[in-house]
Amino acid sequence: MNQEKIIKAQNGYIWIVILIAFIAFGIYGIAQFNNPWFIISLVIGFFILPGFFLINPNTSKVLLLFGKYIGTVKENGFYWANPFYTKKSISLRASNFDSERVKVNDKLGNPIMISTILVWRVHNTYKAAFDVDNYENFVKVQSDAAVRKLASLYPYDNFEDDGKDEEITLRASVNEVSDALEIELSERLSMAGIEVLEARIGYLAYAQEIANAMLKRQQATAIIAARHKIVEGAVSMVEMALEKLSKKNIVDLDEERKAAMVSNLMVVLCSDKDTTPIVNTGTLNH
Repeated sequence: MNQEKIIKAQNGYIWIVILIAFIAFGIYGIAQFNNPWFIISLVIGFFILPGFFLINPNTSKVLLLFGKYIGTVKENGFYWANPFYTKKSISLRASNFDSERVKVNDKLGNPIMISTILVWRVHNTYKAAFDVDNYENFVKVQSDAAVRKLASLYPYDNFEDDGKDEEITLRASVNEVSDALEIELSERLSMAGIEVLEARIGYLAYAQEIANAMLKRQQATAIIAARHKIVEGAVSMVEMALEKLSKKNIVDLDEERKAAMVSNLMVVLCSDKDTTPIVNTGTLNH
């Protein structure tokens, strides 16, 4: 037997009536007839007593007889089974696991702090009870190993701004990373009969020793991207202004005056501070 076997135990309410009957019969016989043979009835009653067990909703009992797997009772209720059975409780409820923050290196070699949040439950009681030593500790260890492997497969962030499609990153690609983590954990925990309901990154940050440097790098990247947009917009506005002036014959500009106008407009549009206008009452060169 190497697979889970679902069985149904005997009704506990019927056996509790039988238990009461044996005990009552033994007490009555000893008291009424003073016959020591009625003690056998009491012994049978006390022998029946350890066979009772209760199963709450979303829990189970794994039954063993002298080391041999008999089966698993999953249906909630009040039951009775062979008193010699060893009954091991295994919860079937969904459980949360929030791993500790661990320091690992991402795909680019940058040290990061990362943790995972896992929602799991037992779906195969045989594997959970017998294929691993302690299935709850197994979940913790394998979750730690999975998140370490995941962090090494992806960079923390993508700093490229070359117009190409961004690769999957730990910070930006939340859904893709969560799916990859869930698949990795499902493969690792299947041998313990564990079903992964949800897996996602719970905490993600650069390690303290490089956090300041990476923050400056992110700020610089953001500034460069913003400046790039500003320059693009300024060039479009200058082009539009020259086109409008030429089209409406408002002023006739030679190449030198166009260059001066373009220079002035670019300074005004691209500057991060307010510009101060200067009125030129002379010629272009004075």
